Amino acid sequence: MRRTLTVAAAAAALLVSAGPLPVAEAGGAAPVAAGRWGVHEAESFWTPQRMASARPLPPVPPEPAAAPRAPVAPQAPVAPQPPVTPVPSVPPVHIPPAPPVPDATESPSPTPTVTTTQPAPTPTPVTLPAPAPAPASPVRPALPRIPAAGPGVGQDFGGLPVVGRMFLVKGGGSYFCTASVVASPGRNLVISAAHCLLGSDTQQVAFVPKYTRAKPRPFGMFPVVRTAAGRSKIWIDQRYRTQGVNRAAALDVAFAQVGPGPKGRRVQDVVGGNRLVTGAGYAHARATLIGHPSTAARPRLCVNRTTKYTSADGRIPGSFLRIACTGYPGGTSGGPFLLRLDGRTGTGDVVGVIGGWKTGGDKPDVSYSSYFGADIRKLYEKAVAGAKAP
Repeated sequence: MRRTLTVAAAAAALLVSAGPLPVAEAGGAAPVAAGRWGVHEAESFWTPQRMASARPLPPVPPEPAAAPRAPVAPQAPVAPQPPVTPVPSVPPVHIPPAPPVPDATESPSPTPTVTTTQPAPTPTPVTLPAPAPAPASPVRPALPRIPAAGPGVGQDFGGLPVVGRMFLVKGGGSYFCTASVVASPGRNLVISAAHCLLGSDTQQVAFVPKYTRAKPRPFGMFPVVRTAAGRSKIWIDQRYRTQGVNRAAALDVAFAQVGPGPKGRRVQDVVGGNRLVTGAGYAHARATLIGHPSTAARPRLCVNRTTKYTSADGRIPGSFLRIACTGYPGGTSGGPFLLRLDGRTGTGDVVGVIGGWKTGGDKPDVSYSSYFGADIRKLYEKAVAGAKAP
């Protein structure tokens, strides 16, 4: 079982009061011309009905017990420890939150940067070059109430503008994962799990911030940009493509460039962006997990501590962040692990996304993330360079 829809989950969903679990269209999603893929085409294709009928990606076929490929080089800078023993975290160096810009007349907020800390007594941050920041704009109270619950208890809530669903077509079916905006100089990047966006048949990709069934486009739709050759601008570590979702589970992270929304504005200018923090360690006393479950009409939020999990399965090598949070089935893949979530701006520091070990976990109440180390930072830098705003 993986972080994808299973037969048991589908049967259980039929009992949910919100109605039966959405399925892909029987005849497959209608194709879109390989040329232009802008917001008009995306909104015409991803109607509220099609979005509601989308489902999580099908299970990834298991790999043979003896894989001939070499394992991914360990990314963790700390020594392996028993799975249940937390590793003391080093507070990452980061900049203050970047608030979202409510309307087109306001100035954009400062461009956040990515910092990398090393697990040493005196970490040295690595800051990416960024354009000069503009004056910050005032923040208006437009965020929903964030539910309060005990550690590890997941609750459905109204959502955050910075997190949403990533819709896509694969093999003729309509599917979705969770994604979130990550702050970047071009103000046009989102982050999700690599297994969600893997494959040349991944098409018609679009990000919808704060999606709910009742309000499917509260901030509009942001299509993933296509190249002149018709390929979506998605960055995934090449080792993940060649070695597969198990052998390269430590690299289950993807970045995608999205185009302007319906009013011609960049996604980060509309909803804000989380700061990407790498090298922050595995153990965090308070992390917020957000995802879009397949069985719910709204997103889900949970707060708990994270610990280090080192795989004992040679087919899935590596160490991962682990968090116990109830109710994260298929559809939540790609959901962010957030530290220091600011209730005023609705943004925080992203240190993981649901994925990695068994593409996020083999139980809906325990989730995992690939560790955000030097490899993820390099992938982000590559995405930043390739997604420069025109």
